[in-house]
Amino acid sequence: MTEIVERTVLFADLRGSTAMYETLGNTDATAVVTQSIALLAQIVALHEGRVVKTLGDGLMAMFVSATKAVGAADEMHESLERIGAPGDGGTTPPRARLVPLRLQVGLAKGEVIEMSGDVFGDAVNVAARLIDHAGDNETLVTSTVLEALIEVEQARFRSLDRMQLRGRVEPVHVYLLESMRRFGDTAATAFGDIVPVTPEPEGIRLIWTDQNRIYAGTSLPVVLGRSPQATYIIDDTRVSRSHARIVWHGGTFQLTDLSYNGTYVRFDHDPEVISLRRGSCTLHGSGLIGLGASPTDPASASVRFEIMKFADTQPQHAHEFDLKP
Repeated sequence: MTEIVERTVLFADLRGSTAMYETLGNTDATAVVTQSIALLAQIVALHEGRVVKTLGDGLMAMFVSATKAVGAADEMHESLERIGAPGDGGTTPPRARLVPLRLQVGLAKGEVIEMSGDVFGDAVNVAARLIDHAGDNETLVTSTVLEALIEVEQARFRSLDRMQLRGRVEPVHVYLLESMRRFGDTAATAFGDIVPVTPEPEGIRLIWTDQNRIYAGTSLPVVLGRSPQATYIIDDTRVSRSHARIVWHGGTFQLTDLSYNGTYVRFDHDPEVISLRRGSCTLHGSGLIGLGASPTDPASASVRFEIMKFADTQPQHAHEFDLKP
């Protein structure tokens, strides 16, 4: 029977299983991955969702309620962190704690077609493609999911602007779900809870060819890529349409690789090159970001970055500056 319904579609994907198989061997790694997928499926059911199918190291599910879907994503991240932790009853091989799995979740809402136990539609395709842009332990959602939530839930999301998703002509406005833990980390006193104050963002200068810009405040996050919709456009064939993302998080600038060719970082005065493959690192001081190739390759598209101290310079109120080199 074929049925057209409005649903929120969730894709969850585990990262790090390849390294786990290499480190633990097939038997132990299979046990950890199987246990993790089973846990994710259990969470879907607890939040009144339905697992449509498992996909190797991940799963696809759908929910009638967008709120339930977001709640499931939250619990997935929290529960996965506990797998292999001390006191788990010995169900996870101890060495698995040395090779932690990471989780990416994508959510999209819209009309889908249910047919023969499977689900098809634009929301399915979008949710699957969001996984390509999610960093470690992140949940990305579309504006249709956000609009279905109440105001207090919407406040937990931060706009990542419009992204070009693979296979789609029109870009999609994407939002990042902030961790519940950051909202719960308060200090209790006799006068009530003290909400931690996040410091004002510093600035980051990016330089590539004749583009010399400083980003801060509402201009963050910055998406570096070849797409015309990218915040900082780098026209090079080795650069993906949405290659990497820089956000202000926890008082630091975080760089996340979103590409297929990788992102590489070399800090000034340090010869080591850090390779990011769907991973993240904290940017500090100054250095080079290689998109698609190491900054040591003279032909690579390398963006120079510099963390700015606005407290000293006291810039104007504009949040993005386009400077002449």
